[in-house]
Formats: sequence, structure tokens, C-alpha cells
Amino acid sequence: MTEGQWVWRNGELIPPAEATVPLLSHALSRGSAVFEVFGTHPGPKGTMAFRMDEHLKRLTTSLALLEMELSCTKDELVAGISEVVAANGLGRGLVKILAYWGAEAVIDLVPRVPLDVAVFAIRDGKDLSLDRWRSISVCLSRWRKLHPETAPVEAKACANYLNGYLARKDANDRGFDVGLLAGTDGFLAEGSIEAVFLVRDGGLFTPPSHRILRSITRQSILEAAPVVGIQATEEALRPEALFTADEIFTSHSGVKVSPVERVEDRILDAPGPVTRRLIELMDDIISFRDDRFASWFQPL
Repeated sequence: MTEGQWVWRNGELIPPAEATVPLLSHALSRGSAVFEVFGTHPGPKGTMAFRMDEHLKRLTTSLALLEMELSCTKDELVAGISEVVAANGLGRGLVKILAYWGAEAVIDLVPRVPLDVAVFAIRDGKDLSLDRWRSISVCLSRWRKLHPETAPVEAKACANYLNGYLARKDANDRGFDVGLLAGTDGFLAEGSIEAVFLVRDGGLFTPPSHRILRSITRQSILEAAPVVGIQATEEALRPEALFTADEIFTSHSGVKVSPVERVEDRILDAPGPVTRRLIELMDDIISFRDDRFASWFQPL
């Protein structure tokens, strides 16, 4: 966190130096925390949140899947988000919500302490590059996506991201930006933090949601593409489809569309025409130049 920024925790604003947990907290030593991240954008009438309602619904789902319960109401959380955004003068940036067991748990597997909630307002800038897309390289990771019967993959849980860390490190060690994971069923899943899209014959294809995180950005692209005449389909895809697709791109909260210029040894012309159209569309949406998607934003 940048010096001088505030953190909202359990109903009050605190300086970053106080936003800590004991080393033996359950959240740190067991990985038992869930989180959400969504973008904020300077709009005509102040700072706006991108699809905050959808992100809060997913937070509720993550908590339910892990049998965790917030110690504050939704209204209190929304008020806290607005408070920390205003306190930090956040325009373009990210809001991160973290729900976690912060008290020292020593060796308990099932905590018996209240759940803490913290909200961070992170500015776009030197350490965070938002909306500024660049072409990327991807590879197929040697790791597989977690099986949904071993852990709830639809939960945005911190512990699940060890899987993503391994995929990203594997890719980086091999000279690629992003590693794409196949599931244990052999079908293409997603990247460490990215949804993946393929373009074939002008249409858009992406793996179905039952074995991946239900990405809000992914869903936004699926909803927006048909509005501009691009057919979008959820379809089980074999990894081999990466080598015959006309175009490929990834998406996540920070950069809505990242065109892929290389997949393994295959070189692609990036961005292709469909990818470029979606880059322009998403840029228009988050810049408030397309009123058709005004309902996606909430004032803070």
C-alpha cells in the first residue's frame, strides 16, 4: 500500500501499518480467506464502481461455499467501500475486499473467532497498470486446474490461488507471460487470474463456467459481444483448439482484453479484428461513452 492511504477494517479507517495479522492467524497459516476485486472509474458524476453488485454477489457465494459468514451487513460493507474510496481520493483504481480470520488460531483447523473484513483502495499508477493493454504470450501449463470435488473452484478463495501461482511461475520460467491450465478432465479451463477466449470464423468461444471461477469480466464480455454483433458461446474446448483459433485473448478485472500474440511456438497477428473490436467496446464502456451499459456502474 502507498504511504498515506487508508484501509477500512471492521467499520473503521486505519493506516496501512495497522492493517496486519499475527503470523499464526488462521488466514495466513491456513489460507482461509476470500476476496473480491473490482475496478473504479472516474465518471461524469464522480467515482463509479464497475459491476460492484455482481462482485458482492460472488463474495456472498464464496463465503457460503466455505461456510463463512461476514460480521457486517451488505449495506455496512458498501458504506465502508465508499468511505475508503473517498478517504483515498480514488479515481481509476481497484477496490479489494478481504474477508479473513485474523485472530491468532495457533493450530485450530476450524476457527472459533469472528471473521474480519478489510477493504483496500488501490490507485492506478506505477505499481498497477490498468486498461493499458499489450499483446501477451501464453503457454499450456504443466499444472492442472483444481478439480471441483477437491475444493470449491467457484470460490474466490486465497488458498485456491496457489494453483494459479504455480501456473504463472511455470509460464514465466519458460519465457511466457501467462500459463493456461487444463482441467483434470483434459479440457481447457483458465489462466492464473485470466479467463481465456478463442475466436473462430468471427465467433467468440470460451470454456464453460462449471470448472472455473465465475469471472465478472468474462461474463461482461459474453453479454456485451452480441450487442455489437459478435456471437459468443460457452463451449468445452480441448487445449488443441489454441493452435487452430483465428484469435485468442485473455481477460481479467485490471485489463479487460489482452490479445495473445504467441501461444507456445505459434505466432498470431494480435490484436485480430474481433479482439480489436472488443478492446474498443470495453474501452468505450469503462470510459462512459456507451450508454447501453450504464447499469453496470454504481456510484461510490
